[in-house]
Amino acid sequence: MSDETWLIVGLGNPGPKYAATRHNIGYLVADEIGDRVGGSWRKHKSGRADVIEARLGGIPGVRAVLMRGRSYMNESGGPVSAVAKFYDVVPERIVAIHDELDIDFGRLRVKYAGGDNGHNGLRSMRQSLGTGDFYRVRFGVGRPLGRQPAADYVLRAFAATERKDLPYEVDRAADATESLILRGLAYTQSEYNS
Repeated sequence: MSDETWLIVGLGNPGPKYAATRHNIGYLVADEIGDRVGGSWRKHKSGRADVIEARLGGIPGVRAVLMRGRSYMNESGGPVSAVAKFYDVVPERIVAIHDELDIDFGRLRVKYAGGDNGHNGLRSMRQSLGTGDFYRVRFGVGRPLGRQPAADYVLRAFAATERKDLPYEVDRAADATESLILRGLAYTQSEYNS
């Protein structure tokens, strides 16, 4: 397998206040992958992120760095850029896991490149990396009902009905992320894009 490193970015906000919110789905999926590889989060020397160095797919496997920023979502790009530079990871080997309003809860979309669709974490990454040419694992959280502002909606906890299925959906998103790196985009889209 390739010895080139991949960077898996779980987008979210730091701290317990945001831990169980829709906007932190990237953190939850990164935590699941970290548990699978038996890793422990440690502060990166940049001070702007927590990381786990891992091998995906067994030994020798594919080198990967899991990352959770220590900054708020709208400032994600700086930490991502710093960690990518440290590990010499090109944008085409970065996978961002994030919440997506335009997809219903329980659905995934895996894609390469594109705009930010109003997502502040993606916007910040695009600005700091100078490109949108990175992979995305888009985890559907659906749109709020009625007139609730989208920003309030994503910063709230999942509904009780969603929480029941959340462990399964997080597990599935972790599977999709690993599949993207180990088996490629076309295979992963055919298996996970619902």
